[in-house]
Amino acid sequence: MLDFIYYPVSWILWFWHRVFGFAFGADNGLTWALAVVFLVFTLRLVLYKPFVKQVRTTKQMQELQPQIKELQKKYKNDRQKMATEMQKLQKDHGFNPLMGCLPILAQVPVFLGLFHVLRSFNRTGTGIGQLGMSVYDNAHTPNYVFSAVDVQSFLSARILGAPISAYITSPPSQLQAFADYGGVPTKLSIALVSIPLMVIAGLATHFNARASVARQSPEAAANPQSAMMNKLALWVFPLGVLVGGPFLPIAILLYWVSNNIWTYGQQHLVFGRMAKEEEIKKQQKLEQRAQNAPKPGAKPVNVKKKQSPSDATPVDANADAVDAVDAAPSTNGTAKSPTKAGQRRSGGQKRPGNRGRPNQKRRR
Repeated sequence: MLDFIYYPVSWILWFWHRVFGFAFGADNGLTWALAVVFLVFTLRLVLYKPFVKQVRTTKQMQELQPQIKELQKKYKNDRQKMATEMQKLQKDHGFNPLMGCLPILAQVPVFLGLFHVLRSFNRTGTGIGQLGMSVYDNAHTPNYVFSAVDVQSFLSARILGAPISAYITSPPSQLQAFADYGGVPTKLSIALVSIPLMVIAGLATHFNARASVARQSPEAAANPQSAMMNKLALWVFPLGVLVGGPFLPIAILLYWVSNNIWTYGQQHLVFGRMAKEEEIKKQQKLEQRAQNAPKPGAKPVNVKKKQSPSDATPVDANADAVDAVDAAPSTNGTAKSPTKAGQRRSGGQKRPGNRGRPNQKRRR
């Protein structure tokens, strides 16, 4: 039913087994272990751009938290309106919440596909999903793209005496499948390889989560949903590796360790680049602000400044004085008759022709 997942996973694993088989031998446990590790690296390389998008989406979500809270408070009694406004906010900022989950969701089918393919190298079990084959039939039946010879090579591969498809809780009947291909492994040899991998995988999961939580903004960390997810990532998921480790094949534990190693390096690379981008943007803003600022010693010009009375020209001042004299009553009780434009006054002064009542109205 899930062959569209099993076959691509088998092809990638088969390719890397052939690559490392030239260097270490097809039956070497290191060859199969590296094939699993580079299967993980291939997947993560394909998902690199979605991972970057996930990080940017998470950061953008943290920046939009104040606006999201405001919308939730404003439309708490109208869920339909709240959903509409949230979609509008996301559209305006080019924000897609699904991009934050895509890399994780894409790894789930690969994990399940690898688990199934690795378990199908040993089909002698009778549990759920097992075929209950005999030891001979299992060793001479192909496994997806792997031939019967490849199945026998996988059964012969050992890491410190433990087959990479074995797990601590493997039933004794299943371990008999390795009898003709390197001998039946002991539970102790399997535990000596599995337990260190379980501890490393759990610690790596915890420290990756801690690095991610440390980069969250205070507003995002204070969000109840984010706080709950942070606790799950910091403590529950690492504990889940330790609890579920005895039921996982050694190859799956290798997958988990290598996946966490890639995540740790990728996080530092991506977050480092984003920090440099933000620093460049800040520097550009400072330079632009410096360019727009006035030159040293230059007085900024205020074009809206009103003209003060002291700025009036001497001609205007003299004209006002003349008009005041014309309008003033005489000291002997008789009013002076206004002189016409161009006529001489007493004292020999000639009144300017362009001064008069229209000019006074203009000044008012």
